Amino acid sequence: MHWDVKTVRPLDDYQIYVELENGQKGVFDLKPYLDHGVFSELKDKHYFARVGIQFGAVTWPHEQDIAPETLLAGLKPLEHQEP
Repeated sequence: MHWDVKTVRPLDDYQIYVELENGQKGVFDLKPYLDHGVFSELKDKHYFARVGIQFGAVTWPHEQDIAPETLLAGLKPLEHQEP
């Protein structure tokens, strides 16, 4: 689908760089989610760095994921070149 994630990389300050299948690129900030439920585990920077892609979605090993609608709504366009 056009919102499927094809690239994800962890960045500083609990942000991730994301590229979608439709060519859209940007940064998603996870700080607002870190105090909520299963996302609190992402406060561990080593665990946060284990971000990956499963079935086109941003995921972590213990089944945390970002819903496509949430990702699209919060994706901030890049101001410069790719990080």
